[in-house]
Amino acid sequence: MDSLPDDIAALRTALAEAQAKAADAEARLAQAEAERSDDQARIATLILQIEKLQRELYGQRSERKARLLDQLELELEELETSASEDELIAEQAAARTTTVAAFTRKRPARRAFPEHLPRERVVIPAPTSCPCCGSTRLSKLGETVTESAERIPASYKIIQTVREKVSCRDCERISQAPAPFHATPRGWAGPNLLATILVDKLAHHLPLNRQCERFAREGLPVSLSTAADQVGHACATLRPLHTLLEKHVLAAERLHGDDTTVPVLAKGKTDTGRLWVYARDDRPFAGQAPPAAVFYYSHDRSGSHPEAHLAGYAGLLQADAYAGYDRLYAPTRKPGPVTDALCWAHARRKFFELADIAAKARRGGKAPEISPVALEAVTRIDVLFSLEREINGLPAVQRLDIRQEKAKPLVDELETWMRDHRAAMSRHAPVAKALDYMLTRWPRFTRFLTDGRVCLTNNAAERALRGVALGRRAWMFAGSDRGGQRAAFMYGLMISAKLNSIDPQAWLADVLARINDLPQNRLHELLPWEWKALQEAKPAA
Repeated sequence: MDSLPDDIAALRTALAEAQAKAADAEARLAQAEAERSDDQARIATLILQIEKLQRELYGQRSERKARLLDQLELELEELETSASEDELIAEQAAARTTTVAAFTRKRPARRAFPEHLPRERVVIPAPTSCPCCGSTRLSKLGETVTESAERIPASYKIIQTVREKVSCRDCERISQAPAPFHATPRGWAGPNLLATILVDKLAHHLPLNRQCERFAREGLPVSLSTAADQVGHACATLRPLHTLLEKHVLAAERLHGDDTTVPVLAKGKTDTGRLWVYARDDRPFAGQAPPAAVFYYSHDRSGSHPEAHLAGYAGLLQADAYAGYDRLYAPTRKPGPVTDALCWAHARRKFFELADIAAKARRGGKAPEISPVALEAVTRIDVLFSLEREINGLPAVQRLDIRQEKAKPLVDELETWMRDHRAAMSRHAPVAKALDYMLTRWPRFTRFLTDGRVCLTNNAAERALRGVALGRRAWMFAGSDRGGQRAAFMYGLMISAKLNSIDPQAWLADVLARINDLPQNRLHELLPWEWKALQEAKPAA
């Protein structure tokens, strides 16, 4: 305090100097924080790129890999957001000083906007006089164009279909053009709006009550009962197309089957229903038939349901070891027994859970222990998976030849190794259960060694059910058994469109606009793969 000057002017000068130093220190601190955030974001970007490259080179080595990529992307999102925020704070702090330069992040080159998007020119006029000398003798040299993306909020329009009436002056009879077909009775919702409601409900997992709130905010009040009425009518309208899709799927030589739980609202409680899926995907063995899937709903998991679903099927079924399928495999079954093949991914998962160090560490407790036998089993099975990735897409005959040459010795060695270790174990050992799961069903697990059409896993069915698992968190439960049936009906259409690389909304909008006008013998043109072929042929024509 003794060193402070006595006069006001000197105090003001000292205060200004102190404020300048504080601002300078604050700016340097903000700059350092921004640089640190930028470095963290770069590191996260590089880690994510490395993981993705390793996955492309070596394939998915474990169930954790997909979850790890999702986690890394979420972490990168948070770090990028923080880095941009810290950059702006550092820039504002640097603007209050004259000695600290603003920090600017090094960003990768942004990809160009798609050419098909419309452009709106907003022209800022050039000065009419020279700001330097005031002369008005100016000539244009060119222009600088910068582009930014903008979203136009959803807009609605009301389409009035006017049918004029005429009267004959000779016979006085009144004539009028016939009413056009609408996607649903009374034509309340156009095909695009109806497709939006269906896709948002089933593919984007947005319940109807939330959709109605959004419609109201955007200027189109829609009651929940009205929206539900349109969904019901749409399902009835699409029923013939679903029948064709079901016929195509059940005509396959090989099917992937699986099921998952669906909470169903019941009186005073919530029951657990089931969604069953049967997927046809012949691409792994160079099959020419387009992929598709069909879903069914049931109130429980009784084995009578797959019996009813596959009553006329006698091909090859890839599924898990659920006992409800067993009656399909009976030799006396009519029209014939279904040939079964089990999923190695299910079997591997049982070993992986005993060898997953990270999961054990997350559960806490003492130092995590892993089973050496389980770890060795996972390693051996992964070698088979690597071989399968190499032959994926080859014709069934070639796949079988390569399996006989390369996979069969590995499988025989694996069986001997598993039986030797199982003989030395107690039946209560955790890894013994995983070994028994495979060894007691060994002929069904090794079916792929005698049939080139068989896949090593049942992942095709599990991928088809992935959307259901994601949706359960959003819609929580189906409102009734009928609601579960409608969900199954629509899931089959949505998943089949996605399997054929089609936007479900664009496809459904066109289908709903045309299905009532199309003759029954041309209805097959609306199936996803035929629809896609016709759409691709239009530009060429």
